[in-house]
Amino acid sequence: MLLTRKHLMRATTMLFAFTMVAAACGSDSDTDATTSDANGASTSEAGSGSSAAGGEKLSGDVVVSGSSTVEPISVAVAEDFASVQPDVNVSVSGPGTGDGFKEFCDGNTDISDASRKIKDEEAATCKEAGIEYVELKVGIDGIAVITSESNDAVSCLSFPDLYALLGPESVGFKKWSDANELATTVGGKGGFPDADLVISAPGTESGTYDSFVELALTKIAEAQGQEAGARPDYSSAADDNVIIQTVSSNDTSLGWVGFAYADQASGVKMLEVSKEAGGECIAPDADTIAGGTYPLARDLYIYVSKASIADNPAAVAYVEHYMDYGLNTAVAEVDYVKLDDSAIKATQDAWAAAS
Repeated sequence: MLLTRKHLMRATTMLFAFTMVAAACGSDSDTDATTSDANGASTSEAGSGSSAAGGEKLSGDVVVSGSSTVEPISVAVAEDFASVQPDVNVSVSGPGTGDGFKEFCDGNTDISDASRKIKDEEAATCKEAGIEYVELKVGIDGIAVITSESNDAVSCLSFPDLYALLGPESVGFKKWSDANELATTVGGKGGFPDADLVISAPGTESGTYDSFVELALTKIAEAQGQEAGARPDYSSAADDNVIIQTVSSNDTSLGWVGFAYADQASGVKMLEVSKEAGGECIAPDADTIAGGTYPLARDLYIYVSKASIADNPAAVAYVEHYMDYGLNTAVAEVDYVKLDDSAIKATQDAWAAAS
């Protein structure tokens, strides 16, 4: 390995640029390398090393796309898989869960990374296109609500407060204090400071966006007679690192990203969250996310095309590696929460039944 898996939380393109330089410095033509393809996807490659003892040596391509949250896990699995099957090229990209499912249902990818379950309309699109799949849960993540580390005015936000600041009725609110009246109307505490409200968060193509809306905003929006969703007038980005940079550089900022990204970031602080105003404020960490006490915890998935299972032995071998190294090692090493033993077995059993 050229970098620790913790470093995968940084911008993926930066990671692969670094490994390309590191590989170029070596004199052995058989040294493992990680490159980027013409579309910007991360591609794990290796030289002429041997395959795993007793295993069939494979070649070919495996295409993985989807959630930027799940992407570091899939990249870590691809890197380790290269030491086992050096002639297989695994391309991993993270345009977002929604965009990943579009590619998957068009038959362009073998595996779709997802930070939420597939939506009914996405599943219908796949069905119409004849794309069948197996759903595999691979880990657990929390969504971190973040602000600048310089912001001492806020330490905990309830779901009603988050709705007042970020929901569909808060369009046009330029200051935190603009949300005070709405907060009290929907059962929040309010009392926000008279300070600029600078919001940066994932866009609608992201599974992190969908999960945040579903967990924090939907119930209140429906009670208010509003369509569930976040206010559209904020700075959105597909790259979590861009979001973190924006939040860290504005003292009175607000946003949300996957916990694993926020936990590795500098310049931001993660706010505690409560479901109800006056409820228990809970900070995100491995224990609260795994135990389900943190209100913004969510499961992570990969979806594997049954056509790829039938026709692409390299994809099958990659997923087999995911079921062992990925579930037991990679998930934790890239700072997500590992499934418990019974959940790991359930995922492995689901894969065994499908393959």
